[in-house]
Amino acid sequence: MKVLIFDEAEQAVARVADLVADLVRRKPDAVLGLATGGTMVPLYERLVALHQEAGPSFAGVTSFNLDEYVGLAAEHPCSYHSYMRSVLFDRIDFDLARTHLPRGDSADPMREADRYEAAIAAAGGIDLQLLGIGQNGHIGFNEPTSSLASRTRIKTLTDDTRRANQRYFDSFEDTPRFALTMGVATILESRFCLLLATGRSKADAVAAMVEGPVAAACPASALQLHRNATVVLDRDAASSLRLTSYYQHVHPGGADSAFG
Repeated sequence: MKVLIFDEAEQAVARVADLVADLVRRKPDAVLGLATGGTMVPLYERLVALHQEAGPSFAGVTSFNLDEYVGLAAEHPCSYHSYMRSVLFDRIDFDLARTHLPRGDSADPMREADRYEAAIAAAGGIDLQLLGIGQNGHIGFNEPTSSLASRTRIKTLTDDTRRANQRYFDSFEDTPRFALTMGVATILESRFCLLLATGRSKADAVAAMVEGPVAAACPASALQLHRNATVVLDRDAASSLRLTSYYQHVHPGGADSAFG
């Protein structure tokens, strides 16, 4: 696992945006795995700015989002379909026919999960999977105790996750209890995993992910098993790490080492 630590959140966001843009320049038909949430908003703003300044074009990119709330139609203002259109798809040259999210309003969510998993495989798998991390260590909506061999499926959300997302809904009771999410094993099959975390509220989860045991108690810790995972942090998100001096020795100021 490559750990890149920057002084400021803006620097971490810029580095992740550059990595995504570089991949799309090299592979215009790349398959991207996309994430949602507050951490991703400045990242997508940066990608829009890069596109407007000098490219790259995303017209040939295929995308698969990590998750969607069960019971929400694509048109619901709090759906991740709406989120993605607002923060990225409507602001950049994505071909909407090549963008994919689970259908939260499917009449058969379990069948929808299987369909979505098969669609990822049919696209040739994901080249780069963007990830955030929850305060309890979840990636996607793979809550603690999720199987590390899990595939796309329905997950019951913890009350902590629902409280974190309550600000997007009218009340806690209105906040969905279930989500369709890529599984941990689905995420690990991506050819490159790129996780962004900023802010002190993520520090303990980051420490468990990077330096703790690989365990279902912190699903993000499964990234330790990935052969090409990069974690990009600001100083606050890195504040609970014990081996910071080593990470900074290998990648001073978030720079690549002599070997990448």
